Amino acid sequence: MIQLHFYPSTAAMVPHILLEELGVPYERVLIDRENGALDSPAYRALNPNGLIPVLVDGGLVLYETAAIGLHLADTHPQARLMPVLGSVERAHAYKWLMWLTNTLQATLIVYFYPHRWVDDGSATKDEVKATAKRRVGVQLDLLDAELARHGGPWFMGESYTLLDAYVFTLCRWTRHFSADSPVRPARERPHLGPYLQRMLARPALQRVMINEGLTPAFV
Repeated sequence: MIQLHFYPSTAAMVPHILLEELGVPYERVLIDRENGALDSPAYRALNPNGLIPVLVDGGLVLYETAAIGLHLADTHPQARLMPVLGSVERAHAYKWLMWLTNTLQATLIVYFYPHRWVDDGSATKDEVKATAKRRVGVQLDLLDAELARHGGPWFMGESYTLLDAYVFTLCRWTRHFSADSPVRPARERPHLGPYLQRMLARPALQRVMINEGLTPAFV
């Protein structure tokens, strides 16, 4: 059986959503990162980077969220979580997947963990955090513009794909933005807002929110 090593409200939500969409048997393994589980020898044997998520599928141990998503799409082709191999749509899906993990997610990580990028005082960390937040705002505008461009219900247009799980998860990470800066959360953008509500209406995502002990209405 597939095992998903996860912690609530992290990047593990992406494969968690996909597994619920697929409806395949799987086991959730909670990694207590608040009490040092990420640094345990057992977890480091699965992911030497000490990061979440990890997917175990038979003899395969896989980390990196985008790689896990592609693996689930490739091993369950009937679900059509990615466009047809070799198509223009598939190429654009690759583009956006790499952008989500290497640009938006990477910038959000700088925002949440500015101390990883500086060696000196809090003023410098605050500047790094503020700069990252402004960049996230621009990146959210790009997501909103893409939804406006094609006018479809899902991120790739008419078809739900693994990108939707990724976009939802990262947009949810911006839910507190409105409290302390002019950079608004994803839900307040004209096209992302309704899109996130469509995502929340999906039964699979509702199950994920329950499984992770999260409040569905707060994105």
